[in-house]
Amino acid sequence: MLVLAVADVHEIAPPVDYSLVPPWVIFAGAALGLVLLGLIGWWIWRRAHRPKPMQSPRDRALLSLQRISGEMEMLSPYQFSIRVSDILRRYVTEQYHLPVTHQTSVEFLVALAKTSPFSEDEKSLLEDFLNRCDLIKFARYDATIEDSRLLLEEAMRFVEGGKLEPA
Repeated sequence: MLVLAVADVHEIAPPVDYSLVPPWVIFAGAALGLVLLGLIGWWIWRRAHRPKPMQSPRDRALLSLQRISGEMEMLSPYQFSIRVSDILRRYVTEQYHLPVTHQTSVEFLVALAKTSPFSEDEKSLLEDFLNRCDLIKFARYDATIEDSRLLLEEAMRFVEGGKLEPA
């Protein structure tokens, strides 16, 4: 009886391929999809790490002056004059490559009288601004919010390239 049971066993049939698409097409499509995903990822990464356009010294100074104008009410006129003076001095140093940050106002104005990239109106505006700042910072002039507004106005006009309006 043992012999009869072994004879009824049949060989296993090979697997039947029901796919209408050849396997190489599936592998090629998967590889192409991965390459496309990689390219899209690379493009997004590159776009995110693109260097930002550099702002000009004028744009940076104007932005800083606009920001500080919102703080005018919160800062004392003394602190405000120091901040506005620093912004304007940094602008002149970056824009015109003049060592304003390493000189006193008097030293700078004397050097400016000898050689200057500024017009007479701009020199006058800058001199007036620096004198007002020095008066507030060093002479401890009892400044008001109006004095702070005037300083900010003069700094904005100088950075924008505006001329001194006749009084």
